Amino acid sequence: MALAAIKGDRTVAELASQVGVHPNQIYNWKKHLLDGAASVFEGGPVAEGTASEAQVAVLYRQIGQLKVENDFLARRLGK
Repeated sequence: MALAAIKGDRTVAELASQVGVHPNQIYNWKKHLLDGAASVFEGGPVAEGTASEAQVAVLYRQIGQLKVENDFLARRLGK
């Protein structure tokens, strides 16, 4: 999806509706791809460690966002 967003053939809104995610998620994926693209061509453990740490940070952020959304929905459904 990030690659499709970079190509610009379709809008971010179209891509987001295609996969069922919020457009901000597409923007996050695109930013992550652009920030980490250079490290793909760099070798060595430093590049791998940095990419891994960045990926873990993104995943923790997504987990936090999903937890907030789940808590919100649980409160709404409980009423």
